[in-house]
Amino acid sequence: MERPEQKKTAHDLSDVFNPSNASPSSEALVNQQDRGQMLGFDFYRDPLGAMKPGTTFEDVYKAGVANKPKAMATQRKLLESRYNLEPNLDPVVKMSRGKPLAVGPAAKLPAGMKWESLAELGPAEIRERDIFPYKALPHVAQGGGLGGQVFPEMQIKMFPRLERYDVEFDLPEAFLPEFPPAMFLQNRPELGDVSRGEVVSINNYYRLFKDILTPVQLDGLRLLLTPFPQEEFNPTDDRKTAQPSLGVTCLDCHVNGHTSGQFHINPDTRPEPRRLRLDTVSLRGLFNQQIHGSKRSLRSVEDFTEFEQRTAYFNGDEIHAIKKGMNILDRIHVSHMAQMQNMFDFPPAPKLTVAGRLDPAKATASEIAGEKLFFGKAQCSTCHPAPSYLDNQMHDLHLERFLKNEAGDGPIKAFTLRGIKDSPPYFHDGRLLTLEDTVEFFNLVLELRLTSEEKRNLVDFMRQL
Repeated sequence: MERPEQKKTAHDLSDVFNPSNASPSSEALVNQQDRGQMLGFDFYRDPLGAMKPGTTFEDVYKAGVANKPKAMATQRKLLESRYNLEPNLDPVVKMSRGKPLAVGPAAKLPAGMKWESLAELGPAEIRERDIFPYKALPHVAQGGGLGGQVFPEMQIKMFPRLERYDVEFDLPEAFLPEFPPAMFLQNRPELGDVSRGEVVSINNYYRLFKDILTPVQLDGLRLLLTPFPQEEFNPTDDRKTAQPSLGVTCLDCHVNGHTSGQFHINPDTRPEPRRLRLDTVSLRGLFNQQIHGSKRSLRSVEDFTEFEQRTAYFNGDEIHAIKKGMNILDRIHVSHMAQMQNMFDFPPAPKLTVAGRLDPAKATASEIAGEKLFFGKAQCSTCHPAPSYLDNQMHDLHLERFLKNEAGDGPIKAFTLRGIKDSPPYFHDGRLLTLEDTVEFFNLVLELRLTSEEKRNLVDFMRQL
């Protein structure tokens, strides 16, 4: 990316000093070490990941653009080795605004292997044969201190400022939430989808919500829609956008209080290869959640909001935040943001009773059978009890039992299953592309020995949550 040279004065062009560098303030510097210059690596000047001092944005930009085809081809090859990426869409079941659900399982098994025969094997044999179909899903730019937020193409088309020059989104749109997602408010349930089919942004939030939100909630929404500098989206040479950026907003990732499937990597694990890819979760039903963050286990949404701005926005590094634009929010502002986040509600579930269980008069036989499995043999309710279908705990599935060359993930927060059909892909890193994959995953991990019919019943039930 060519840029015009900065205008130089006669002093800048003096032959007393190297004209390619700044002129000295004194001729005495000519005889000092390095002529008074700082020739080594400088954190504030040199971009993150620069391998030599004096690296410019143009250097980083050109390298990122040149490497992008290889990076994406590598990720595509990995995904195609693990999944069937040609979606099979359900002809009847839709998300809240009408997008059809992709039906799985999408994961591939070894030639000749069936899900039933795989489930007959114990963890030790699956590990020894290295045939576990749901290994951790890596970020497309895991190494080199990169990672960071990556947005799907459908969102970038609306907001080009979210496009990175070095990588792009890796999963097909069919396996992602609908865009834009519906938006529900727990203080105005009778209104249904209050987004009116729009992506809520700083340009339209006041028009959409001035009559249905309190002043405090409206101010919180304004802040959630205000761009602040972030690791990849900022004004510095460290950015991953072609042009300098004001940053991103909270609701860039949590679109309309939900998600469009953006991914990044967790800020709280080191070294770099052990950091987890994170699939952005929905904010729906936040009012019932008592811990926040997959690993951090923060105990209030206020703490999470504040910590997110100061560190998670910068991959857990406050020093980078200082360089790129740390945003220290006043606690009053944080409380306003929390007030708004606590308004986001689950989508309607017309077949559930006030206790969060199926109404037998409305449910099908398959859904009723699935509910019985959910609260019984399948053990789902251990971590996802009604009515909100979460237990506000962190759980370790000990996946290392199945993985030959990988470590497990350790304790991860359990997320709510209410409205789950609107939130593919699943699991903390999005490795489970469909609800059917989720059932197959837990059938293996919990050694449930579910039949094909029981798996279908479970999926039918979860679609009603």
